Amino acid sequence: MSKARIFDLSLFAAAAAVAFACPRVIDLDHTYWTALLLYWAFSSFYFQLRIVTRSGNSNIDYAISYTSSFGVFAGPLGTFLFETLYSFTVFLYKKKTKTADPGELLDTFYNIGSFTLGGTAGYYLYTLLYPYAGQLPLGYWLLFCLVTFVSMVLSSGFLVITFTLSGDIKTRKEALNLLLRSRNLLDFCKVALTNGLLLLFLQMERWDMLLALFLLNYVVSLSFYSKSQSAQHKYERDKFEQMAYRDFLTGTYNRAHMDKMMQELNQSGEIIGIAVADIDRFKKINDSYNHAVGDKVIVHFAETLAAHMQDEDILFRSGGEEFTMFLRHKSFESCMAQIQGILDSVKDHSVAAEYEEEDITVTYSASFGLYYYKTDADRKISMEKGYVYADQLLLESKKLGRNRLSYRNGLTPPGLSEQL
Repeated sequence: MSKARIFDLSLFAAAAAVAFACPRVIDLDHTYWTALLLYWAFSSFYFQLRIVTRSGNSNIDYAISYTSSFGVFAGPLGTFLFETLYSFTVFLYKKKTKTADPGELLDTFYNIGSFTLGGTAGYYLYTLLYPYAGQLPLGYWLLFCLVTFVSMVLSSGFLVITFTLSGDIKTRKEALNLLLRSRNLLDFCKVALTNGLLLLFLQMERWDMLLALFLLNYVVSLSFYSKSQSAQHKYERDKFEQMAYRDFLTGTYNRAHMDKMMQELNQSGEIIGIAVADIDRFKKINDSYNHAVGDKVIVHFAETLAAHMQDEDILFRSGGEEFTMFLRHKSFESCMAQIQGILDSVKDHSVAAEYEEEDITVTYSASFGLYYYKTDADRKISMEKGYVYADQLLLESKKLGRNRLSYRNGLTPPGLSEQL
């Protein structure tokens, strides 16, 4: 058996020993069993709203704990019975829903031991300091905040120890991160305020107020949980949509998004410059080195293009080493100047890469085709056709020697294409 599991069982054994060895604080009468039933029912309901995170090979469930108030009310034995009932309820639920970890039974013994010892420490601290708390303004609440803090620190400390022994935590930084992640100020305030009120109602045997507070706590938490789930689902949908429209290598938009934008812009009546760019002799780069070096060149080119995009311009990776730009809301002369800036940037930079365990630099050039026109259905030129014209101008740049721009202003009478 691993050191972590020995520690877990030791916690349970220590909790059981304390529970049965210490003097009984409360009679196990009708009052106790009523309180136990209410706490067990709402702890079980609240378990559905827990937050689950993973540390190494273990899942961590974060849900509000009612142990502080029940521990002070019932003492060590009463707390042990409550934690045993609740922990095995969770264990059976996880077994039934097939969400249990392989070591769930031993985790159950750990939970009983950890929370019982935390509740017991809270009970003795409360009993010791209660006579003095009445002499201070808000003394009860200050004392209960201290009880809650000690209980939370103990449970978090036990968690760090068992994760350290299991190898899920290897450094002090990881231990500190777990402590800070598992407990924050808002959690502390929520636990302290809720348990402080619960204890007052328990001591007065105000079962109606106890029930009302449980229900309020549950409804408010359910509301926040639903909103957080909706926000999480929206984030995931947005993330999947982003992945669907982004090129994995360069992070630019892909051809699918380009086709989508073409449909949106077709009837917009917008004046636009469609520029198609292609890395010159890219196959030679791949053949001379390898595809990893080729990818470095593509990424460098994409970053150069992206650095020159303005305002509402859109950049797409429309092919292997081909990129398409929608240059929007600017004059023909501005589009040409923008592409000339890209040509100058490519000419003045080289790509650092590694090939056969040596650092190398790769220089490259690029060719461009620019078609500038108005997206208007009456002109019978769609965005798709405008892209074809720009691609033809790119081929013209290749034929004329590469590393240049061929362009056409579709707003002027048809004529010969020009090069820059």
